[in-house]
Amino acid sequence: MTLADGDAPDADPADADALVRPDPETARRRIAAGIDDGAMITVFGRCTVDYEGRAASSLGPGDRLVVLKPDGTALVHTDEGQKPINWQPPGCTHEAAVADGDLRIASRRSSPDEELVVAFESVEQVATFDVADPADRSLTGTEEDLRQRILDDPKLVEDGFTPLATERETPAGAVDIYGEDRAGATVVVELKRKRVGPDAAGQLSRYVEALGRELHADAEVRGILVAPSVTDRARGLLAEEGLEFVSLGPPE
Repeated sequence: MTLADGDAPDADPADADALVRPDPETARRRIAAGIDDGAMITVFGRCTVDYEGRAASSLGPGDRLVVLKPDGTALVHTDEGQKPINWQPPGCTHEAAVADGDLRIASRRSSPDEELVVAFESVEQVATFDVADPADRSLTGTEEDLRQRILDDPKLVEDGFTPLATERETPAGAVDIYGEDRAGATVVVELKRKRVGPDAAGQLSRYVEALGRELHADAEVRGILVAPSVTDRARGLLAEEGLEFVSLGPPE
């Protein structure tokens, strides 16, 4: 389904495959939903591009196509040539935000420390594509089904896990399930209903860091990603950050 400018402005953008001339907040929500779902995302519009890392570069306003891949790759294309004018390799985390009325897409990685920021003064189209493997498409159920499955049987996460709250707000966003382990340590559980990549690991890491700053100084905060499966790169990032993974999906 494609939404044209002026069509159902209050509709949930996650229901659409493509949005035409969306406002910045609608575009942000669609991109954020695509990142969470492990989708391929394309954004076309007039934007600037800034890179900070091993070097620094800045590109003024121009019409460009941005491609975000579920493995963490980010590509910025113009209407010329086969190569992107700027890019980030697999393993980066993507994030969409609205700042000063403009849509901003950031792609980051920590080793080496690099950040690519694309700021759109206007967005012509946002599109998302389901690129899951056939095995992933066979999964049924929603993220809410997965949450309820864990609330009904917390030991699916681990023995001794006690859920305390859902959608617990943090400065980095809402935690799917907030609880404690048998030793009393805080546990952040991030839920995904299908196979995920590095973005999910980055999202969980931000939640853990935010709660670590919010709680008392000696509080232990563990992060557990719950999904049917993860990519090798995501598994590596989880290990690097001291985070954990539990293979579990929604009930069929």
